[in-house]
Amino acid sequence: MSEKKLTRSDLIKTFLLWESQTEVCLSYERLMSLGFCISMAPVINRLYETKEERSEAMKRHLVFFNTENNWGAFIPGLVASMEEDRANGAPITDDLINNVKIGLMGPLAGLGDTITQGLVKVVLLAIFVNMALDGYTFAPFLFFLFYGAYITGIGIFTFYQGYHVGKNVLDKITDSEIIHKITDCLGLIGMTIAGAMIITNVGIETPLVIQDVAIQDILNDIAPNLLGVATTLGIFGFLRKGTPVSRIIIGLFVIGFACYFLGVL
Repeated sequence: MSEKKLTRSDLIKTFLLWESQTEVCLSYERLMSLGFCISMAPVINRLYETKEERSEAMKRHLVFFNTENNWGAFIPGLVASMEEDRANGAPITDDLINNVKIGLMGPLAGLGDTITQGLVKVVLLAIFVNMALDGYTFAPFLFFLFYGAYITGIGIFTFYQGYHVGKNVLDKITDSEIIHKITDCLGLIGMTIAGAMIITNVGIETPLVIQDVAIQDILNDIAPNLLGVATTLGIFGFLRKGTPVSRIIIGLFVIGFACYFLGVL
């Protein structure tokens, strides 16, 4: 059987889909997963021939995903190389691919948001807004030109770096035991990031006081943000049972309003 190989055209299409689609089809349930899946379409169509193989590959990329577009372009580049190796018989599992995505999406999002939003955009706006205030009508166009060049350049660089890093590293890994260890390590990183996100973003507290004892203080002594963690685990349990997301959201609204009027939350 001949080796399956991604073409330059496939990689260009993947990058363009990544840059243009990941921020226009977000959802509360999976954030950028649909955009990531769409960007992988040229890769999947090139590497897999049967409808079943393509369907399996598409489902693999519909799990929760979120990162910063430009620096995060490293991830679809890396995943493209992993899919290429997998299609050629390498022992690359669904778990390994998803754990790589989960392990990298947080750090690259932090790096990209800091540099792109906190540095590059701020500096460019400071320059060109002042020029516009001084009467230079072409200043807004220069901003879009420079900012667009930055976004495109960084995106292309990180995407192809991800692809080449994947080819250089993954081609050398043939031991299934090593693959298993890498999968476990990346899974641990992903769970750590997910746990940190729960603690920092799901803030639920109770104002309930019983006999001059604040219940929230007791819960804080047991574990920080215990109610937020318990709520997240409960939602995760319902999702694993196949409960529709719409029912979960409606249930959260009903419970939230009820607890508010009862003075529990």
